[in-house]
Amino acid sequence: MRLITLLTLSLLSTSVLADEIWVTNEKDDTVSIIDVETEEVIRTIEVGERPRGIIFAHDYSVVFVCASDSDTVQVIDPKTGKVLHELPSGEDPEQFVLHPNNKLLYIANEDDAITTVVDVESRKVIAQIDVGIEPEGMAVSPDGKTVITTSETTNMAHWIDTETQKIVANSLVDQRPRHAEFAHDGSELWVSAEIGGTITVFDTETKKEKAKISFEISGIHRDKIQPVGFEKTKDGKYVFVALGPSNHVAVVDPKTYTVLDYILVGRRVWHMAFNADETKLFTTNGVSGDVTIIDVDSLKATKSIKVGRFPWGAAFRPTSG
Repeated sequence: MRLITLLTLSLLSTSVLADEIWVTNEKDDTVSIIDVETEEVIRTIEVGERPRGIIFAHDYSVVFVCASDSDTVQVIDPKTGKVLHELPSGEDPEQFVLHPNNKLLYIANEDDAITTVVDVESRKVIAQIDVGIEPEGMAVSPDGKTVITTSETTNMAHWIDTETQKIVANSLVDQRPRHAEFAHDGSELWVSAEIGGTITVFDTETKKEKAKISFEISGIHRDKIQPVGFEKTKDGKYVFVALGPSNHVAVVDPKTYTVLDYILVGRRVWHMAFNADETKLFTTNGVSGDVTIIDVDSLKATKSIKVGRFPWGAAFRPTSG
């Protein structure tokens, strides 16, 4: 009897500690939490109005959610799902990045054409940086020296010095830049252009364009092929690019900047998150209200998981080990 009890407790403990993918649902004002092991939604928590951007603190002690229509960033306890407090964010926060120091949050304020810098410890705004019109995408370099804001209407990536909190350079990209990411070694900056239909790759030292990636899917009009969010594998093998209303994810070789494959997923794929060992990729599909799981080894979609209305952002939370 004691052996059975211990086994039951062990199984329960394993279940409780399963890794998770957190997904913001912008029309439900909720976050769906997916168990990576069972590939099912295990919790749904209520948050502020129109949640979009979502990231965890580097130690995973809290999760930050951009409640865009509430004009705030909510700080949530991931264990209980309760809002601990809110941070001043500026108007209509959409995406953000957390500095490697785990202290400074850089927030794109779409309606105000600014990037707001918030100290998450003192909960105070320490800077507001004028950028282009409709800022959205945010990225921070691995060394923490540079932050990028992309402006959708200005069609620029703004390079911000994190010591001075000032713009030091502006780089033109194609129409309506959505998302930005540095290479893991910091040598490149990638920026997606939703309407332009491209990803521009910059050399971070010179800030000059070094490559441009275009996409073409048989049977789908190019106007529907709209690159938005993307994720890079740590081993440098793949970059997965969400192509919006084309309902596909592109697989790109980051060494040659060539498209290797296209994977059919749900409707209006937007953002993505890997599990811990990057064997699974979870995509948020806004119009179909679900998450597609892609097997990274086979480059095949394996399952769809129903979540809330218009899933937008995704973030990984390791809870085991």
